[in-house]
Amino acid sequence: MSDSNHDPDPVAEAAAREKEAAEQAALPYRWRQTIGDVDISVPVPKGSRARDLVVDIKKLRLKVGVKGKEPIIDGDLPKAIQVDESTWTLEDQQSVELHLEKVNKMEWWAHIVTTAPKIDVTKIQPENSKLSDLDGETRGMVEKMMYDQRMKEMGKPTSDEQKKLDMFENFKKMHPEMDFSKVQMS
Repeated sequence: MSDSNHDPDPVAEAAAREKEAAEQAALPYRWRQTIGDVDISVPVPKGSRARDLVVDIKKLRLKVGVKGKEPIIDGDLPKAIQVDESTWTLEDQQSVELHLEKVNKMEWWAHIVTTAPKIDVTKIQPENSKLSDLDGETRGMVEKMMYDQRMKEMGKPTSDEQKKLDMFENFKKMHPEMDFSKVQMS
């Protein structure tokens, strides 16, 4: 039985990272994301022209490929995108570059299409420069969400729960004459 308070097994952790990296490397495309958008690079045969391609971007579905061949990507997106804000271009007649704007700009995607292998979104370390691009209030909110998610996974109190616990402890110190034995924190 594992105790959730102990650090994860570094060997198992490394193996999981390696497996994830291998699964992602095996995909017929490369992708990266920020908290607000997703960029995908899909290699196509050298010399391809826009008219040779099938690129269909829908709110919850994506299809990319070469006409007359099996699509390279064809599946449901894990979350909704803003179709009007999403774009694609053909780069150097050899890769389709897609930019998808997430509807929910406060969550990470585990994969591009729901049939693809997932990444562990809890291990995402946003680039500091990207976090610093956010205004102070939004940045604080994102950092708080990331902290709370890590705390929850470790079975520890979130920042709001900790604040309540601290306030209660201070109140108890200020009122030693009161009996707090029946108090239940929820």
